[in-house]
Amino acid sequence: MCLFTRLIKPLFALSVAMFFSGCSPQQDDVAQFSEGSGEQRDSRAWNMQLVGHHDLQARPAYQPEVHAYGDRRILFVGQHAGQSYNPQTELMEVNGLSILDVTDPSSPTLLKHLPPTGLEANGSQHVQICDGSVLPQGDPNRVYMVRTNGLISYEMFDVTNPAEPEFMSTIDVTGFSSRPESSRGNRETHKLQWECETGIGYFNGTPEGWRVTRALQVYDLSNPDEPKHIRDFGLVGWEPDASGPFPDHFISGLHQAFVHGNRMYIGYGSGNSGTLQILDRDKFLNGDPNSEDPFSPTPENLLYPQISRLDMPSYWGVHTAKPLLGFEISDNENEMETTIRDFLIVPSEAGGSAIYCRGVRDIVFFLDITEEDKPFPVSSYQVPNDPHDFCNDGGRFGPHSVHDAFHPDFDRTLAVFSYFNAGIRAVDIRNPFEPVEVAYFIPETTENTIEMCAEVNGVERCDSAIQTNNVNIDDRGYIYAVDRSNTGLHIVELQGEARSLVGI
Repeated sequence: MCLFTRLIKPLFALSVAMFFSGCSPQQDDVAQFSEGSGEQRDSRAWNMQLVGHHDLQARPAYQPEVHAYGDRRILFVGQHAGQSYNPQTELMEVNGLSILDVTDPSSPTLLKHLPPTGLEANGSQHVQICDGSVLPQGDPNRVYMVRTNGLISYEMFDVTNPAEPEFMSTIDVTGFSSRPESSRGNRETHKLQWECETGIGYFNGTPEGWRVTRALQVYDLSNPDEPKHIRDFGLVGWEPDASGPFPDHFISGLHQAFVHGNRMYIGYGSGNSGTLQILDRDKFLNGDPNSEDPFSPTPENLLYPQISRLDMPSYWGVHTAKPLLGFEISDNENEMETTIRDFLIVPSEAGGSAIYCRGVRDIVFFLDITEEDKPFPVSSYQVPNDPHDFCNDGGRFGPHSVHDAFHPDFDRTLAVFSYFNAGIRAVDIRNPFEPVEVAYFIPETTENTIEMCAEVNGVERCDSAIQTNNVNIDDRGYIYAVDRSNTGLHIVELQGEARSLVGI
């Protein structure tokens, strides 16, 4: 089978140029047999089929976010840096944000490409949308969007008419890190979360003078017309007044804050030297009442909301830590206190060394957090190289992310992963101790797909390869996957056993 699950035994290691390309499935002519199962599977698709495709003007895409406008479904796609030609404006435009109408998923329609603001900005990787009717102080007749503006700022837009976004304000401008200069520069933005019910925005950027370029910056956006900064946050040793050497994980910094209920699940170091932190949200937002300045980045204030911390080995990281709460484990029915368990899904992102499998293989971990102060890995999932031989396809081979959205039919049943050149993978998570793959879809390359190069045994090698970068789902159960190597957007739906699992 195209999966790898196991109980982790060495647990100690973790503690320390077309707009639409058709509606039929993309697949090879040759079918594969699952080893030992007697089941025939296509080499590029199993229990999942293509519904629609859009080339996104050959821009490298990062984050897909779907928002409901009544009966319409609008997709916002953040993009990596670069530039491409926009036939709608007949201009070469710096990559920013693509907005598409996906009400009919078989025919996604580009409404707008929104370039970054200002000459310094390039790319707009991350985006979140909230209805004004949900925000505590929003206009109920408006829809709002926050996005990263290159690496230099965060912006607020009115997207009530998604085809004509209206700039409202710059929420904040990133500062400059004090850490030594590197290829990543000394200021960044990255993944963000906007909690519509409270209006709190959890951003990833560079506070002035901090010793990393990615730290947590939190804002009160409950009134979109008046953004307010709350606090900056990171691991002890990152704060401006800290001293001592710069550890490896200072380079990668924060990757994602996943806030759910009264807990914050923080991932640092997306693919190596990773750290997981579980925080008490109330303590985080209010600070220590006994502190003279509760939000000052002192070691004491940074540790105050921490419930637990788990450090990964140097070769694995925490891209995302998504909670799976309240699982009833059927095998544990005779256990008086542990029948209901809580878990985290933690993908370790495959980085540059995953091109032609030149480094340690990244995988997805499932952590038991029933006792929050003692997070513990209990199983893992990965796609094996054989029989497809992903290591020789080119591009990164390994996991990137799990879908961020919650959905009542998916939440305790199915997790969808982006797996770079292994495409989209769907995993049965009904028993987190034994995750089982039940579907996959590997898109085909197109004339837009760029080459990725790496040195293998002293010789440079280049191949164009699919790089499914991020995935998400909508309320209808459609899966949206975007490609890092310019191949565009793929909208797929579950079939067969996988479709039955989620009751679609």
